[in-house]
Amino acid sequence: MGDLGLHDDSVTSMKSSSTITNSFAQQLNSCDPPIPHFSELITPPQPFDPTQLLHHHHLHHHNHNLNFSEINLGTDNNNYNLNLFDTTSSGDFHHRSNGFNNNIHVGFDFIEELIRVADCFDSDDSQLAQAILDRLNQRLRSSTSPVGKPVGRPLRQAALYFKDALQSLLSGSNRTARLSSWSEIVQTIKAYKVFSGISPIPMFSHFTTNQALLEALNGSAFIHVVDFDIGLGGQYASLMKELAEKSDSLRLSPPVVRITAVVPEEYAVESRLIRENLSQFAQELKIRFQIEFVLFRTFEGLSFKAIKFMEGEKTAVLLSTTALRRLSGDSGGGGFFTDVRRISPAVVVLVDGEGLGEVGATTSFRRSFVCGLELYSMVMESLDAAIVGSEWVKKIETFVLRPRIAAVVEAAAARRTAPFREMLHAAGMRPVQLSQFADFQAECLLGKVQVRGFHVAKRQAELVLCWHDRALVATSVWRC
Repeated sequence: MGDLGLHDDSVTSMKSSSTITNSFAQQLNSCDPPIPHFSELITPPQPFDPTQLLHHHHLHHHNHNLNFSEINLGTDNNNYNLNLFDTTSSGDFHHRSNGFNNNIHVGFDFIEELIRVADCFDSDDSQLAQAILDRLNQRLRSSTSPVGKPVGRPLRQAALYFKDALQSLLSGSNRTARLSSWSEIVQTIKAYKVFSGISPIPMFSHFTTNQALLEALNGSAFIHVVDFDIGLGGQYASLMKELAEKSDSLRLSPPVVRITAVVPEEYAVESRLIRENLSQFAQELKIRFQIEFVLFRTFEGLSFKAIKFMEGEKTAVLLSTTALRRLSGDSGGGGFFTDVRRISPAVVVLVDGEGLGEVGATTSFRRSFVCGLELYSMVMESLDAAIVGSEWVKKIETFVLRPRIAAVVEAAAARRTAPFREMLHAAGMRPVQLSQFADFQAECLLGKVQVRGFHVAKRQAELVLCWHDRALVATSVWRC
């Protein structure tokens, strides 16, 4: 398999990806100082695996460590600021965390004003939108008392983040690609780990997706996953471990695993970390492994021609509503789904983590905005119910939820020709029920979380994680 370039990032057999690889190399070389290896940050080095619950027997144990879990806090490691509680490196952190200041008054009138801004986006009245936002910012600075009853902390905090997202969308700053700093990445990893420990939301989509992959790719000797929303990549540690254990029990060689991740330009640092960590873990499992990264802008120009496919491999495509909106833009996503159909994947998995999957082109920005505001206020309400310190909640909201809120608002401004599921049907794909084992795993996951209010439901062919009556995450499986 050496000619495939497995375990060797220097090979050039992936000619269609060489430009992308060079682009990432240039971005990484521009980072100062260079990025340390995981072994310099983690003691001991272990695979980042937020989905250890994938295995049935793991559901009954509590001693499985997540990677990045031993990042030293408050120490100077290779001259990097790895103190996850040091907010001095972020100039706008005080502003971002102001929802925890009891002197900040947000009432329903504040929410109504935000919705007026959303109306301005529908009517293309950017001048009025900016005037309203300026007035809201002035009110926050002066701590003016709200008109009417103040809203609860979850809705208040969500409203403040959505206000910031509206401002970024209006100013166009959301369109400026910016490499994440090493400190930001470390803080995001730490916040994500804590989030995974107190809430089922992060892991739900990961292990339902992995279970769908295992069932669809069962027995394949050559697996290729095309992932449009890889995140931190930790879900693949669990997937590879399951594949290795199953192969060992059958006395077979582990399958070859290829991953092609389609990522934004600013993901260069994260891509390096994902590559190093997963490659090391695959080597420990004796799995032949390769991962390549393709930029979104490259994929938008070449579609699946930007990705190298090999004869004999079984392909899976992983999608999220966030990635689909980025790919769809103003032209709609019908052509993308037709291209997906042409590569004949064994399975397509769609994760809707924002509650906007059924919003079509006729839906107003206002409706999408209100839907997103409701969703994230529910997520923050579930965090408060976990009874963790406000310091942890603040970190999760700042480094995990705030970027997602910005993406939701940006997506709400995009126009689509039809809901994504309609386009999947139109492209000739059909939904497939997730297995009973996937249902069982989801229920066991909730049993490990000491927060009442979550439950798992089925919605047509989807498996849905809900907070009380509100759907938070939905996973659906599709086949050609």
